[in-house]
Amino acid sequence: MMTETVSIRPAKPADARAIADLVHPYALRRILVSKELIDYFEDIQEFLVAVEPTTGRLIGCGALHVMWDDIAEVRTLAVTPDHLHSGLGHRLLTSLLARARQLELQRVFCLTFEVDFFARHGFEVIEGTPVGQDVYAQMLRSHDDGVKEFLDLAAYKPNTLGNTRMLMDLTRN
Repeated sequence: MMTETVSIRPAKPADARAIADLVHPYALRRILVSKELIDYFEDIQEFLVAVEPTTGRLIGCGALHVMWDDIAEVRTLAVTPDHLHSGLGHRLLTSLLARARQLELQRVFCLTFEVDFFARHGFEVIEGTPVGQDVYAQMLRSHDDGVKEFLDLAAYKPNTLGNTRMLMDLTRN
């Protein structure tokens, strides 16, 4: 199927199970973080989904998680195996970055194994956590495991072993 005919839209609560099903094989291979179904329902407003127009089948997803007043994280970017290398991941990421710009964010972070993919979209490899000490101290109070991964806390290393930390400056791209 041509990816141009696929629609990308904000996720609805009714999509949460399909998102979980799509992500599950990637989580088993530790490419994406494993989450409980309740997490998808709680975070559904962060997601965009790609849907085949003729079947209504959910074939891709991605989330934009706002972390602070100037930074968000791209999370859970995935497409079905039959749509890998079709341009659908590009369309989803581009849509998430457009959403970040609408929110007037300045930077977007990701933690990924797909370094080349994100680099082609303007992300650069970084070391450490790209926030000041005051913001870092506030983020430490978060209950979100993704924020703890972003902060590079040692207790969350097993979830992200081998991932690369990348950042895009929206003011330059």
